Amino acid sequence: MRIHFLGTGGYHPNERRHTACVMLPEAAVVLDAGTGAFRVAEHVETDELHVFMSHSHLDHIVGLTYFLVPMALGQIKRVFLYGTQSTLDAIRQHLFSDPLFPVLPAFEFVPLADRVTLPDGGVLSHCPLNHPGGSKGFRIDWPDRSLAYITDTICDGTYLDFVHGADVLIHECYFPDSQAQWADKTGHSFTTAVAHLACDAGVGRLFLVHVDPQRPDDDPIGIETARGIFPATDLAEDRMIVEF
Repeated sequence: MRIHFLGTGGYHPNERRHTACVMLPEAAVVLDAGTGAFRVAEHVETDELHVFMSHSHLDHIVGLTYFLVPMALGQIKRVFLYGTQSTLDAIRQHLFSDPLFPVLPAFEFVPLADRVTLPDGGVLSHCPLNHPGGSKGFRIDWPDRSLAYITDTICDGTYLDFVHGADVLIHECYFPDSQAQWADKTGHSFTTAVAHLACDAGVGRLFLVHVDPQRPDDDPIGIETARGIFPATDLAEDRMIVEF
């Protein structure tokens, strides 16, 4: 199974990182659709996609508008769009309102059930996250592997059991420790807290995403600090592909 990191930044894109989008082409799954979603079409391996939205903040949904052309050309035949009812309503009513984007792609809107069985047999579940307006964390379990995706949240440990034992944990890390005081104020996470959570949860590998776009440098979050707590930590980069 391959993980394609298509957008690894938060808030707005910069020259190095687009906003949130992770793709599992073999499973026909996309997690969030920020500006990095313009890259989805080049990695499609199936004629349908299952797109799961963590919440409706703009840096996670704007890329849904980019699906119009590949769907119109038949490159992608069906897109199932999953989210809470409030997230789906916000996407329909606001992102695709006539003054903003008057052509709604032929999405099939699906309210998020407790468990979703994917075409390849994986089972997706979700948990609530602590973020202004609410957010969802996702986990996919296959018979031989598992992946958890946690974005836009205070790293408060409430979802520790949810991610426990995952082979791969993809977790937001907007702030380095030097700016930890901003995490609770903004509903985001900082380096040491995320690394400790990965250690306590007994995950296999940790990939940090959703970093501050004001830091387009090689190490915006203090990667060695994280590795000192949880050695199997990497800072994800746009277009990184990981086998797991």
